[in-house]
Amino acid sequence: MVLISCTVLRAQEVTLYTCGDSTMADKSKPEINPEKGWGQLLPEFFSDRIRIENHAVNGRSTRSFIDEGRWEKVYNMLKKGDYVFIQFGHNDQKDQDPKRYTNPHTAYRYNLRKMVEETREKGATPVLLSSIVRRNFNEKGVLIDTHGDYPMEMRLLAQEMDVLFIDLQYLTEKLEIKYGPEGSAKLHLHFEPGETDYYPNGKSDDTHLSVTGAREIAGLVVKKLKESELSLKNYLK
Repeated sequence: MVLISCTVLRAQEVTLYTCGDSTMADKSKPEINPEKGWGQLLPEFFSDRIRIENHAVNGRSTRSFIDEGRWEKVYNMLKKGDYVFIQFGHNDQKDQDPKRYTNPHTAYRYNLRKMVEETREKGATPVLLSSIVRRNFNEKGVLIDTHGDYPMEMRLLAQEMDVLFIDLQYLTEKLEIKYGPEGSAKLHLHFEPGETDYYPNGKSDDTHLSVTGAREIAGLVVKKLKESELSLKNYLK
């Protein structure tokens, strides 16, 4: 009988790493916290033949994710056959914060390029995902964009570098419109005072996600993976 060490098994295990901001990140106290990141719910859609490590963190932009050494940590763990989901933009827009802001046409684009190039350098596969929309309907019920040029720059870079691009900007725009100006509140964090112990004073947040919103968006990503040519889809349930 041939014995295979745990080290060898680990080396052969495929890992999906997710890098992004609060809309993707794992949330603390998941058993009571009504907020979820869509990356937090990805394991529901995958088999146990792949490991998922969610490295997304609240408030991070491409700049701060790199400057804080978070990208370096992922890079050092990457091996051939792994996958990396990269989704930034919400916090790259913070033009009052020099530690996070990036010009979409320069620093943002080059930071994304760095992550794509270094992922491939390790023999892993990058996937670029545009930011999810904010629930921002005007008085006429029209959903208004808040992301400016960031999604377009990511799309152009994906085309240039031949990277799978999942346009969550577009897909979540459709999702919000399907639910409607009022119904879409259930995709986010809207609670009256006393409705949940976690937010005793209530909550009105049109950016971050409820369990419903996170699961819907994770499902949108999975649908696009099934339509892609990536072997990652073979690990889906």
